Amino acid sequence: MQTASTNICERMGRSQELSEFKHGTVIGCHVCNKSICNISLLLNIPQSTVSGVITKWKQPGTTATQPQSGRTHNMTERGHRMLKRTLHRSHQLSAASIA
Repeated sequence: MQTASTNICERMGRSQELSEFKHGTVIGCHVCNKSICNISLLLNIPQSTVSGVITKWKQPGTTATQPQSGRTHNMTERGHRMLKRTLHRSHQLSAASIA
């Protein structure tokens, strides 16, 4: 017999994102007054995921995946290196002249 935790892991991986279709299906079921438990069983996804999709839909009004916070790639690293080089070369510059 499987426990609930292994069953959830088999149904949906931890880092897997829902497709836009599943997001829409969750919202459609919610609008049709289905419970979170029923939606979870119907779509074979965890209740916490269903609840999260509904919450995100109610708050900002979209189900699209929002951009993750974090450091951007090339431009930020390049700008960071340039700033370090400028500060290393001239210690006496004011903040206004560097900006």
